[in-house]
Amino acid sequence: MANPSRFGDGQTRLKAMRDANYPGGVVVDPTPITAGQEVTVFYNGLLGPEGQGQVYLHVGYGSEKNWHDVKDIRMERTGWGWVSDVTVPDFEDRFHFCFKDVGNNWDNNNGANWSFQVHDGSARY
Repeated sequence: MANPSRFGDGQTRLKAMRDANYPGGVVVDPTPITAGQEVTVFYNGLLGPEGQGQVYLHVGYGSEKNWHDVKDIRMERTGWGWVSDVTVPDFEDRFHFCFKDVGNNWDNNNGANWSFQVHDGSARY
């Protein structure tokens, strides 16, 4: 079961994610990311609604310079931006992603991509 969203549910959630106006138009929810749970990636950046058709979420796991299990996930266009849900595997420590469209245009956060630490869900004191 996913962690609760800090943005609400349904269309209200997507509107709140867009209205948050995060840098690059990218919001990941929930954070922190816990291994084995589903996260929503919201995108309203450079390749946004006016881009060349379909946008894909390009994801991978592992070290910053050596991604593995790399795949492209078709994002859903909404009235607020592009959205996709991803279940982060249990065995990973970093979740990396960027975006591309059907014209092979990329938004990779100026070469830095987006990267999040994946927690194992245990409490640390």
